[in-house]
Amino acid sequence: MLDLSDSVHIEKKTLFAEVVLPLPIAKNYTYRVPFDRAADVNVGKRVVVQFGKSKLYTGVIISLGEKAPEKYEAKYLMDILDDEPLITPQQLAFWDWISGYYLCNPGEVMNAALPAALKLASETRISLNTEYNFDKSELNDKEFLIIDALEIQAELTVSEVSKLLGQKTVMPVLKMLFNKNIIHIAEEVNERYKPRKRSFYGLNPVYRNQEQLKELFEILEKRAPKQLDAVLALLQLSKQKQQVTKAELEEAAQVSTAVLKALVEKEIFLVEERIVSRFSNSEEDAESTFELNEYQEKAFKQINQQFEQKDVVLLHGITSSGKTQIYVRLIEAVIESGKQVLFLLPEIALTIHIIERLRQYFGNKIGVYHSRFNDNERVEVWNKVLSGEYKVVLGARSSVFLPFNNLGLIVVDEEHENSYKQFDPAPRYHARDAAIYLSTLYKAKVLLGSATPSLESYYNAQQHKYGLVELNFRFGEAVLPEIQVISIPEETKNKTMQSHFSTVLMQDIESALEKKEQAILFQNRRGYVPLLICKTCGFTPKCINCDVSLTLHKSTGKLHCHYCGYKEDVYAVCPACGSVHLEQKGYGTEKIEDELSLLLPSARIVRMDLDTTRTKMAFQNILSDLEDKKTDILVGTQMVAKGLDFSDVTVIGIVNADSLLKFPDFRANERSFQMLAQVSGRAGRRGKKGKVVIQTYDPHHRVISQVIRNDYAEMYQMEMAERLQFKYPPFYRIIQLDVKHKNAEALFHQAEYLGNALKKQFGDRVLGPEFPLINRIRNYYIKTIILKIEKEGTSMVRVKNILKETIVQFQTEKISKGNLIRIDVDPY
Repeated sequence: MLDLSDSVHIEKKTLFAEVVLPLPIAKNYTYRVPFDRAADVNVGKRVVVQFGKSKLYTGVIISLGEKAPEKYEAKYLMDILDDEPLITPQQLAFWDWISGYYLCNPGEVMNAALPAALKLASETRISLNTEYNFDKSELNDKEFLIIDALEIQAELTVSEVSKLLGQKTVMPVLKMLFNKNIIHIAEEVNERYKPRKRSFYGLNPVYRNQEQLKELFEILEKRAPKQLDAVLALLQLSKQKQQVTKAELEEAAQVSTAVLKALVEKEIFLVEERIVSRFSNSEEDAESTFELNEYQEKAFKQINQQFEQKDVVLLHGITSSGKTQIYVRLIEAVIESGKQVLFLLPEIALTIHIIERLRQYFGNKIGVYHSRFNDNERVEVWNKVLSGEYKVVLGARSSVFLPFNNLGLIVVDEEHENSYKQFDPAPRYHARDAAIYLSTLYKAKVLLGSATPSLESYYNAQQHKYGLVELNFRFGEAVLPEIQVISIPEETKNKTMQSHFSTVLMQDIESALEKKEQAILFQNRRGYVPLLICKTCGFTPKCINCDVSLTLHKSTGKLHCHYCGYKEDVYAVCPACGSVHLEQKGYGTEKIEDELSLLLPSARIVRMDLDTTRTKMAFQNILSDLEDKKTDILVGTQMVAKGLDFSDVTVIGIVNADSLLKFPDFRANERSFQMLAQVSGRAGRRGKKGKVVIQTYDPHHRVISQVIRNDYAEMYQMEMAERLQFKYPPFYRIIQLDVKHKNAEALFHQAEYLGNALKKQFGDRVLGPEFPLINRIRNYYIKTIILKIEKEGTSMVRVKNILKETIVQFQTEKISKGNLIRIDVDPY
């Protein structure tokens, strides 16, 4: 006879969940699932778990089974946060690949992938959403207690909320408040992206009736003749264009804002706010429909043909060739097929015109995802991507982690950009390479677009691993700019330099200003002067935390470290010898702006670098002013080379090209070509002839010659020959290990020990340990070990396994005490 108690026992199988936690730990933890929650658990759901003695974390279930962990007793899951899985199977497979390829821990990948609001922990901070009005009477007792406390104290941690409510698990309560948009849950709340809006005026449809319009004219003629002028001007402008702005109306009617306001209050005029592009005055760009020209049409057909054979296609199109319009046509086709599109951009803040342009075509089907959103907004985008509501997502590198359910196409715009590489913290992934792997999980296609492709991508295209499509004609009437190289030594010898500007550059700028045109000046260094030096003893102020000299910033009147943020006052007297003869060497964007304002006092000059774009909406304000012609000259760092598209910029000045060309990096020539070509491409984009002036100490440098001739092919061939000879990508894979320690002597012994251990495994493929260019940052001394692994005939999986084992073995030795090891796969 069957024992009924055994029957119950058999039905209630004990489940164990493998959970990834947002922590840099090498292995995932396994937790026991309570019997009464067995039906609720599923892979991809978030759970609340205890880790350590008292800390609570939100983890993600990555597998379920009946096998208990052998080495420790499994704790129980404390709660399950989701009704449906929040993480898709493809995402979990992607996380696993990122962790394995870039040699980082699964928790580090989870940390990068999930918005902070989706990974609550004991120390996560909670704050009120002050922009949202809610009715307190609708809150339950626990929610009311939390809100009451937040009205007294600006922030609470999850641990503090737990004490307040007298219970351990408070995540579900906080989740409810978050879903109601009452609280912010975040490590930090960043500024919010706001599209640019303009008011457009129209006549109330009531006055389409001729009799009523005539009656209105008679009334206004007697009582408000200025208002009548405005009505007549609007009627005239409406015949010429569909949209009439406030500025256009005021200028045409010669009336004030008060007149227009009165007409709106009387409901004679109707005002509609619309999102507009910050970057183009062209009526053609505002249209939601367009026709591809013959070159674009040919490229579009070739891309589709290549997609039949290849999963990845490289679109090599010169600057201003109309690549965005080809992207739009491809996206339209993918959406019609019912699939989603990921559109990757290197710098969201500088490519807002693409976002706004695509929004005109795809409306509410498009979502934007980047670091300038707060966590509530990121979660909203996350959920809309997961549900399929967003068909197109535009984002920076982190958007590769979004939960797509039916991805059909990934567009990587400006695929050569270094901004796609994450340097710190781990995972140190490259979004372009990660996107290509991501596409294989969905069987999607990838289009890489660039005017100056990375050598790796172009090499893959030449080897027929990728498809290749060329677009060598600028869109419309735009022509490539004229490029003139100026020898700084020659100008200095002839005494024709005005401060840091050659005669040619100054004449071109002045000529552009006379024609009401604009100029952009590029200098690859921010600050006022990079070096302060005592002429008597040679003393140079250095950072107390890093092995770098301090840079003078005139705006703050202080010396700054660009690595750790340390600041100190400027010296009037040398602290070493007491001399008053302190000399400023070099120049940055701040000094360029300062000296240009002395030479051109009537010009409106604005600087765009890291120092001027820290505040809310700073990027947008600077670029809006340039587009609205409130700025004559823009001075900037690499930011000015990325994605800017202005009709009236006709002069580009590269103040000192040598800061790019002479950098100690095997990619220096490639990146110099890319940067110079991209900066040059900002000129003459709307049919106006552009001029680029490159100032340099080495006018005969081969890269400058290649940029002038727009000869990417020659640059590629010469660089590839050197890469092969000296064992660099794309022929070799590079893995960089930075060993860090606060004690220089301890670091020396540790780095030597690890280096020798690696040489036993990999032989002469190991270089170092050596001090890097900057060998101390934030009080940590650094030594670098580099592995160069040949691609042909080598298993990178085996290489990485041996490397991990060697590092783990090293970290178990007494000699490794106190160090940090930073691993970077494909570091450059």
